[in-house]
Amino acid sequence: MTTAAMFNGSVQRIQRTPPAYFVFVGLLIVLWLSRPNMLNINIIGIFMRQNAPLGVLVLGQLLVMRVKSIDLSGGGVILLINYFISSGLFPEASLTFFAVLGLTTSTLIGLFNGLMIGKRRVSAVIVTLAVSIILVGLVQFLSSGKPPGDVPTYFNDLYNTKLWVMPSPVVFWIALSLILAGILSSTVFGRFVASVGESGAASHFAGVPVERTIILAHTLAGFITGLAALVQTASIAVGSVRVGLDLPILSVAATILGGVVFGRGEGGVWGPFFGVLSFTFLFVVMTAFGISDPGKLIAQGLIILLAAIFYGVRAAKSD
Repeated sequence: MTTAAMFNGSVQRIQRTPPAYFVFVGLLIVLWLSRPNMLNINIIGIFMRQNAPLGVLVLGQLLVMRVKSIDLSGGGVILLINYFISSGLFPEASLTFFAVLGLTTSTLIGLFNGLMIGKRRVSAVIVTLAVSIILVGLVQFLSSGKPPGDVPTYFNDLYNTKLWVMPSPVVFWIALSLILAGILSSTVFGRFVASVGESGAASHFAGVPVERTIILAHTLAGFITGLAALVQTASIAVGSVRVGLDLPILSVAATILGGVVFGRGEGGVWGPFFGVLSFTFLFVVMTAFGISDPGKLIAQGLIILLAAIFYGVRAAKSD
């Protein structure tokens, strides 16, 4: 093999690597050189725990994006489940009751999204955004625009537990990632998802149940959103009329940063996982340098923009 061929092969491998890995390594180096004391497992664990709701939500987002769809309803779903738990509608209810109520609600909403998108061929952006707006309006109407109340203490108690040195929400996020990675790599449904992402028309003629795959992807994404809502509610421990509204856009950003771009799943599950970790380490670095929230938002937006440019340039070259 010639030197030029080896060089071209290396360039192609780099281009196929999700930007999340480069961003993560870059931030890790910056932190190691400037604030090595921040690379403490307890400190990193705290920041990862704060982003665990986003990490869980990303798993559902990457699933629907693998079938060339999108889900922007997560903010409304999280807000509704938070209201169920904090409003006092179900006094003395157990953790199991709230978990079943929240997951049933979110799964049904995911099923509705899937039916509208997969069966009725309605725009995924329009349907899921409309669902989110409706749910946000419903919660604000029921709560009269005021924070409903406190979350039962057992939610926050569970959120603050640890398994060995890692916070339980982080372990939960990693475990879910492993499960989804196994589903996508080792099941018939996972092969269907990959096929639909490559080409819906070709998959249809090859006998793949395209419509059913899209519906199931959105239904599972709804279930995962319910899990994210439970983790998010436990993290803030109070009722809110604003909680989680920014998470759907952040989940799309982390998914794209991780290499999953509407049908192309080059980052698998772990690319988006490191996309969320990149945001986590970005907040650690910015906090270490005393940069305020507006600065963090600007840096976050710049990273997303660079990832979009990266994929745009690569797509132009492949054409």
